[in-house]
Amino acid sequence: MSDELLTTDAAAERLNVTPGRVRAMIAAGRLPAEKFGFVHMIKASDLKLLEGRKVGRPPKQATAAPPTTNSEIRRADKTAQKLNEAFRKAAEDEQKAGKKKGKKIT
Repeated sequence: MSDELLTTDAAAERLNVTPGRVRAMIAAGRLPAEKFGFVHMIKASDLKLLEGRKVGRPPKQATAAPPTTNSEIRRADKTAQKLNEAFRKAAEDEQKAGKKKGKKIT
């Protein structure tokens, strides 16, 4: 029994994805295909290999929640103050080092 051959466009239509996605699945080895010149041909029966696949992008990972309690807010403020002090000191040290070498830092 001969199996119907589909182009990437026809396979994409049946899978409800873009032709580029079909080519990506072929390149990744998830979808077998024969290449004739510049065209990939896919057996219609091979589309069953993709049944039950997850579609779409995976959900984004949850980010850390902002501080909500007073103690969390105070801790975040202290951390921000320490960081500001460290950056200010680093900038002053850089400025002093530049003056020693005779360079003007703006």
